[in-house]
Amino acid sequence: MITVEHLTKRYGAFTAVSDVSFTCVPGTVTGFLGPNGAGKSTTMRMISALTPPTSGTTTVNGVAFRDLPNPGRHIGVLLDASAQHAGRSGREILSLSAQLLGVGQKRVDAMLELVGLAGAPEKRRVGNYSLGMRQRLGLAHALLGDPSVLMLDEPANGLDPEGIFWMRGVLRDFADRGGTVMLSSHLLREVEAVADHLVVIGNGKIVADGSKEDLLHAGGLYVRGLDPATLEKALTEAGLSVQPTRDGGFSVASDAETIGRTALAAGVVLLELRAADSGGLEEMFLRLTSNHDTFGSNPDSSKDAA
Repeated sequence: MITVEHLTKRYGAFTAVSDVSFTCVPGTVTGFLGPNGAGKSTTMRMISALTPPTSGTTTVNGVAFRDLPNPGRHIGVLLDASAQHAGRSGREILSLSAQLLGVGQKRVDAMLELVGLAGAPEKRRVGNYSLGMRQRLGLAHALLGDPSVLMLDEPANGLDPEGIFWMRGVLRDFADRGGTVMLSSHLLREVEAVADHLVVIGNGKIVADGSKEDLLHAGGLYVRGLDPATLEKALTEAGLSVQPTRDGGFSVASDAETIGRTALAAGVVLLELRAADSGGLEEMFLRLTSNHDTFGSNPDSSKDAA
């Protein structure tokens, strides 16, 4: 389990993460989403004790990362697939880590086989690996200590469609066996395919936190009128939550009778009034984060702009 409570990180006058709280529970894949510079990587770096928080706490299975005995046996972390020694082979990198973690070479063999690097690829220097191969090695490294928690930042970068499908299966199997997965990715369709829970961050603050099913089916009603501007004004003045859609209609959190009576009172002819389509994760993401794109404003590492 990963628990984040009231986490804040400031760099001078700039607040990268502001009072963030959420939980990733065993048996689930949690998609951690947000636009560029929203604070995703800063949050993940604070969880893994690479960046000290200004305030707030994070724990892994109830213990702060820095207090975990042999942390790699509890949480597997992949934040940057390129952060590997380019002059060593894939097997050498895993073998050295296996010694530190206290696991045997059979575990190294099993992980190389799992990620498709057994045989000739394991003997090649990592500097000659493609990005996809480095991602596979990074996942093998995260799984090496047989942890109960995985935290992965953009693990599918550089993978071809077959590799992405394979990655999805590995993560789903890990969670189905009781593991906890926290996954950050810009590949929204892949997150939608594998995640059970979604946490969306924008401008350093949590803007959505809930099960995938609940968040993707919370669209309310869709309404479209002959005079969109007047309709929007009437619905807003009636105190209803109104979200414009791309086709000139509106998603409204209310019931059909209230919407219909409001439109009638405003003299607006309705063309459509029905249950709103969920639009999928991409539509929800754009709706929730449309005012939160902060690319270039985060003074932390350039990785955090992702």
